[in-house]
Amino acid sequence: MIDPRDMEHCVEAIRHGSLSFHAASRLLPRRLRDPALALYAFCRLADDAVDLQAAKADAVLALHDRLDRAYGGTPRDAPEDRAFAAVIDEFGMPRALPEALLEGLAWDAMDRRYASLSDLRAYSARVAAAVGAMMCVLMRVRDPNTLARACDLGVAMQLTNIARDVGEDAREGRLYLPTDWMHEAGVPPEEFLRDPQATPAVRAMVRRLLREADDRYAWCDAGIAELPLSCRPGIFAARHIYGGINRRVRAGDHDTITRRARTTGRQKLGWLILSFLRCAGTVAMPRSPMLYARPLPETAFLVEAAGDPHAGASDWSDTLYRTMAQLKTQDRKTSPALLRTG
Repeated sequence: MIDPRDMEHCVEAIRHGSLSFHAASRLLPRRLRDPALALYAFCRLADDAVDLQAAKADAVLALHDRLDRAYGGTPRDAPEDRAFAAVIDEFGMPRALPEALLEGLAWDAMDRRYASLSDLRAYSARVAAAVGAMMCVLMRVRDPNTLARACDLGVAMQLTNIARDVGEDAREGRLYLPTDWMHEAGVPPEEFLRDPQATPAVRAMVRRLLREADDRYAWCDAGIAELPLSCRPGIFAARHIYGGINRRVRAGDHDTITRRARTTGRQKLGWLILSFLRCAGTVAMPRSPMLYARPLPETAFLVEAAGDPHAGASDWSDTLYRTMAQLKTQDRKTSPALLRTG
C-alpha cells in the first residue's frame, strides 16, 4: 500500500513534469491511477536523473542501486522510491521491465547512436514500451497479445517524442534519427549536430518517423479494447494526445528544428472526449484481428517478461550487467579527458 504522503508527492511531480500524462491519468480509475502515477513518477525521476546531470554514468549506476534496493524491500528514503517499492510488492512487477528502462537510460548516458529503424525501436522498447508493459501489469493484464499492443503504443509514443525533439536534441548533442537514413539522405550526422537545419532531407526523415509512429498507433488500438473497461478511456487519451502531437508536427511542415510542436488545453479536452467515445465503441465493436499480430521483434522480450506472473524475483540479467560494464569503461576513458580539458 502506497503511503498517502508519498502518493501526494508523486502526483505533484507528474503535475509539474508531464502535463500530458497527468491529463490522461485523470481518466483512469482510482485503483489504477495511484499506482500508475507512482510508477510514472519513478520513471520520470530516473529519466531526469540521467538527462539533467553532467555525470550521466554515475546517475545510471545510482539508479541501478535504487532499483536493487526497491526490489530488496529496502528502498531509499525518498517518496518516489518508497511508492515504487510498494507497487513492486502489490503487483509483483517483473524485474525485467524496469531493468529494460534502466538499460535504455544507460544507452542515453553512453550517447549511443542508432544505425537503423530496428535499432531505434530497440531503444524505444526500453525507454517507453517497458512502461506500457508495466502499466498492463498494474491492470492485472498478462495476455501476450494485449501486451504486444501495449508495447506498440509505447514505441509509437517514443517515436513521436523523437520526431518532435529533433532540433532540441541536436542542440544538446543528442541524435536519435537513424544514421542509415541520414547517410542515404546525404546528411552527415556530425555536420548536422554542429549546425542543425530544417532542410528538406531532415524534414523527410521526420515524416518517416511519424509514419512509423502512426502505424504503431493503429496496431495498439486493438489492444486497448482488451483492457479492463474502466481503464480504456485513460489509455485512449494518452494515445490520442500523443497522436495529436504528430498532427501538430505535420502542420508545421515537419520542421522540428526551429519550432516545437505544442498542443493546447482545448485540444487535450477534445481528445479526452474522443477517448470516451472510442471506449464506448469498443463495447459494441467485434474484436480486431490486429490484436493477434506478433509483437515487434524488439519488444518480444518485454511481452515474455510481463506475461510471466512469477518473473518478479529474478536477478538482474546478463544483458544489463554487460551494458553497465560498458558504461563504466566508457566513463573511465572519458573522465581523464574531461579533467585535462577542464
